[in-house]
Amino acid sequence: MKRLAKRTAYALFTLLAIPVWMLYRLQSLVLDKNISFYDYSQLMSLFPGTLGNYLRYGFYRLTLKRLGEDACICFGATLAHPEIEIDKGAYIGPFCNLGLCSIGEAALLGTGVHVLSGLHQHGSDDLETPMRDQPGRLERIKVGKYSWVGNKAVIAADVGEKSIVGAGSLVLREIPAYAVAAGNPAKVFRDRRERSNQGHSGAEDTPSSPASNPEPGNEIP
Repeated sequence: MKRLAKRTAYALFTLLAIPVWMLYRLQSLVLDKNISFYDYSQLMSLFPGTLGNYLRYGFYRLTLKRLGEDACICFGATLAHPEIEIDKGAYIGPFCNLGLCSIGEAALLGTGVHVLSGLHQHGSDDLETPMRDQPGRLERIKVGKYSWVGNKAVIAADVGEKSIVGAGSLVLREIPAYAVAAGNPAKVFRDRRERSNQGHSGAEDTPSSPASNPEPGNEIP
């Protein structure tokens, strides 16, 4: 019954988001598509609470390249590109900012996580031209399934599946699967499988253990 109620709510709020989606499409005919998308992402980020989470789900279901079932995008979170992919059960915490990226199944992004579009968004070779005007390139950053990225981390390289990135970390190099990493720049200091093989739960890796499947509106500590 709960599953049916949730699916009904997703469908209802998708219908409610259609007028906003239509305005976005109209603006995209005049302005750059990415600029228009970010404009409406900022607007959608302002709706608070559980209803806001469902409304964002409806809008992004219509606009993103992929949005999986039960994904939660919280208050204040902004997305920069319609080519973003968010898999089922993923949790995008409050005030996150996502560049071009793919977020894996049931991945958890804590409050204020920034996922950049790689490290080459702006050129810097020409000393006579402002960096904002120099050509760059976007890179799709991947955050693997079942991974957990702590509050206010900055992600500029891939994060492997089932890995943990500590709060406030700066990820400049790829984090392998099952790794526990932290720091500025982030460094791997353990493989989660080692402790798992010794019979430990792994809960001590983090300041607090997140809910395994948080309902929309619940913030990950």
